[in-house]
Amino acid sequence: MTKEKIGFIGVGFMGHGMAKNIIEAGYPLTIMGHRNRVPVEELIGRGATEAKTPKALAEASDIVFLCVTGSDQVVALTQGEDGLAAAGKALIIVDCSTSDPSVTTKLAASLAAQNITLLDAPLGRTPKDAWEGTLDVMIGGDADDIARVRPIIETISQRMIHTGPTGTGHTMKLLNNFLSLGYGALYAEALMLGEKSGLSAETFHSVITGGRMDCGFYQTYMNYVVGRDRNAHKFTLSNALKDTSYLNAFAQAQGAANPIAAAVRNSYALAIGTGHGDDFVPMLSDIIAELNGLPPKS
Repeated sequence: MTKEKIGFIGVGFMGHGMAKNIIEAGYPLTIMGHRNRVPVEELIGRGATEAKTPKALAEASDIVFLCVTGSDQVVALTQGEDGLAAAGKALIIVDCSTSDPSVTTKLAASLAAQNITLLDAPLGRTPKDAWEGTLDVMIGGDADDIARVRPIIETISQRMIHTGPTGTGHTMKLLNNFLSLGYGALYAEALMLGEKSGLSAETFHSVITGGRMDCGFYQTYMNYVVGRDRNAHKFTLSNALKDTSYLNAFAQAQGAANPIAAAVRNSYALAIGTGHGDDFVPMLSDIIAELNGLPPKS
């Protein structure tokens, strides 16, 4: 059986490994690069073809995966004279970004009029899991469309959950990130309070590990705090602020009071305001400690 032709835009921390697994599974792959040429050249070395515009990529593809920052980038890639829709052909777009659900549903309706189906399929887990093909995928859309993309998603994931119609995948991702980023902010404050009172991060870690408050996110976070592994959890503080801002906008649209989410967002806004947007989420622990008068860590 002839395999679907796949396009992929966004071969960064997560997308590089995802695209690698798709091409290793034998799918013809066309990619579009951005600033960092290293993953682009690595994928070309594996047999991928490079397109210079979204339109050209769509012309070469049946299904296009997007793994970019958020809604603004997704809209920009689909619209305009060089956008995906300008190819003027039937297409499935799978948005693996963490996007605003309200934008996703409006965009899906607009694209449907052009014979393009938009599915939202945000990701759980880390770049290491992306490379190993063990991501979690939350996918929204029609069951028949999801059945068509399932074989490709199975090359990048260990688990795929159908959340409902288009838009529900991004809603679930915001809730997932609210939990994880909320924990990230809590860990930073708890570690700071412990250190100010003479309790080391190592002691804190030895108590939490193996207990009921232990989890995978905690372990990757603490691999930085205790192990000083800068690459333990490669998710930037600027992306954390973007996702928590999306969540707060979503809550406002629902007419919901969400004081905890607002406080979590402000923790990440504080990090961005002090110039740490390119640092990773576990590094919030250093920022909160230093703002409370503790000495910088090496």
